[in-house]
Amino acid sequence: MTDDLRRVAPAAARNRDPILAVLRRVLPPRGTVLEVASGTGEHCAFFAAALPALDWQPSDPDAANRASADAWCAGLPNVRPALALDATAGVWPVTQADAVLCINMIHIAPWEATLGLLRGAGRVLKAGAPLVLYG
Repeated sequence: MTDDLRRVAPAAARNRDPILAVLRRVLPPRGTVLEVASGTGEHCAFFAAALPALDWQPSDPDAANRASADAWCAGLPNVRPALALDATAGVWPVTQADAVLCINMIHIAPWEATLGLLRGAGRVLKAGAPLVLYG
């Protein structure tokens, strides 16, 4: 048994570089990126290390995933503790972000989660701010 809370998703290592290439083009140079459905937290840790001028806010409805994200991101000064966020909720624990990122949720979650993501992003983003969806 181990005390390591980090979960591993093999797809994260396979797709992180192509996603990072897109993020470098579409994210603002500074500000807060809200990651919805952070899962293991591997993407957040990788992107936060590669884009240190941005503040990263991971989130996930699952407590074990939030613990994993916090473990992966430990020591990164530009990552906040993971928040409990259900995309379908009418009120999110974040009221403003400069970008919203969601990777690998839409194709596995109920349709209502996708609709909630779009509604929630509409509430927290300023006009013209990026909503980046992958998967």
